[in-house]
Amino acid sequence: MSKANKNKDEFVFLPLGGSGEIGMNLNLFGFGPAHKRQWIIIDIGVTFGNADTPGIDIIMPDIAFLEEGNGELLGIVLTHAHEDHMGALARLWPKLKCPVYATPFTMFLVRDRLAEVGLLSEVELHQVELKSRFNIGPFDLEMVTLTHSIPEPNAVAIRTPSGLVLHTGDWKIDADPQIGEPVDATALKDLGKEGILAMICDSTNVFSPGFAGSEAGVRVELTKLISEYEGHGVAVASFASNVARLESVMMAARENNRSVCLVGRSMHRMVGAAKAVGLLDGVGGLLAEDEAMSMPQGNVLYLCTGSQGEPRAALSRIAAGDHRNIKFSKGDVVIFSSKIIPGNDIGIFALQNALADEGIDIVTEKDRDIHVSGHPCRGELAQMYEWAQPKYAIPVHGERRHLIEHAKLARELGVKKAIAPHNGEMILIGDNGPQVIDIVPNGRLHQDGNVIVSAQDDGLRLRRKMAYAGHIAISLVVNSKGHLLAGPDCHITGFPHGRNDIYLDAMIDDVGDAAEDAFNSLSKNGKVDEDIIEDRIRARIKKIVKQHTGKRPVVVVSAHKVK
Repeated sequence: MSKANKNKDEFVFLPLGGSGEIGMNLNLFGFGPAHKRQWIIIDIGVTFGNADTPGIDIIMPDIAFLEEGNGELLGIVLTHAHEDHMGALARLWPKLKCPVYATPFTMFLVRDRLAEVGLLSEVELHQVELKSRFNIGPFDLEMVTLTHSIPEPNAVAIRTPSGLVLHTGDWKIDADPQIGEPVDATALKDLGKEGILAMICDSTNVFSPGFAGSEAGVRVELTKLISEYEGHGVAVASFASNVARLESVMMAARENNRSVCLVGRSMHRMVGAAKAVGLLDGVGGLLAEDEAMSMPQGNVLYLCTGSQGEPRAALSRIAAGDHRNIKFSKGDVVIFSSKIIPGNDIGIFALQNALADEGIDIVTEKDRDIHVSGHPCRGELAQMYEWAQPKYAIPVHGERRHLIEHAKLARELGVKKAIAPHNGEMILIGDNGPQVIDIVPNGRLHQDGNVIVSAQDDGLRLRRKMAYAGHIAISLVVNSKGHLLAGPDCHITGFPHGRNDIYLDAMIDDVGDAAEDAFNSLSKNGKVDEDIIEDRIRARIKKIVKQHTGKRPVVVVSAHKVK
């Protein structure tokens, strides 16, 4: 590359999370010559652990590219307050140390999270108003009001000397959103007239035809459904962040002469944030749990966390009979005003089965129109492209199949070029279309207790292996002449015990005998190195266990040498 090209200002987009997956969003925008680029982050979110990540609850994008000093990080801009867009902020900020920008509702929750970890006084925070325009270095940013399943969702128009990009964040088109303003179509049309070089856009519902639907219809249906359980206990499980849904439930309860009791920490946190910025003013007072339990159940509605079957959430504890205050009875109803997030099926169905086993009615969005998505279906995407008229499309916020289908749809809608990015692909945004110009380090970070480590960490790799195949530990003591003084002692974890421990006892005997045989075959020649002993015994144990069980467990051998 020539010196002239090296010094040329470039506008680039670099996703480190959220492209090829739904969740864990982290998007970088850079401007300047390659050797001294300036960057901003749009959103910094998490995803959650599953059966493949034992002991891990929180997963975040790997920010090695930024830690390695590739240019100057000027700030973090948050589009909205969902965990998959802001949940990593407090966890990763100490490695980034830059200002944070957000609108009032999101900023309230940012302050709350930073205070929890003792960082509130350290972070430079900038609260920006809805529809505001402000500068961060060479980036001229404008917040554009959209609708979603949380208050204050914003698209961000990013202007640089190289052109204008629209980053939508999460959105839908709701003409009657109940909380907040409708989509600012005028602002989107004006941006389109100005000339949008590329639109970076939500792909979640690209396979769903039509429109996602309005919160107004959900409110009507919830009111009707709750009226059908007069005299019985009613609980509604929903995403705590969907403040419009919380208001819908509260208004439906009031229409049915019920007072609302919030159950679960997230519910209290989100309602507190909403009230702090002037939302939920018309819902009336809320009951404490002890007040609710002293009232007739036909006059109470419990608004609970746990719609995804989370084992520690309020609803799961209630279903298990472990909640200190709240109990459900036969003939009561639990209304799931939410969708099943892929991957949560098993936990949700287990929760619903536990409730059903107690004679409790279950109503879901499959039964009644009590939920609408917060993401754009194909009709909404077509409308957005008509308003914005981008020259190019870069779909994000979706699995590979979503991004590829969205790119195809964008081309059908008249976009000149569309590219479906992978995390780690640096994309030059220019007049000749988006082009991948580099691939940077990317991956996942796991929060393991209080420690954040790479997903490739040896300890986590061994934990995953132990979760699937078990663990065997062998210890023995030898002297300097190669004589066995103690052991081999065998400890087996993660294998079936069998009836009366017969299977486990036999395994321990077989493994112990194999370890002793392996040692004896080495010690015939006198002095033996501990490392050789450990390697030989480990190989023998793995072989015999594979023959007996078909598994390849983690085997740890400790040979201690004494004089």
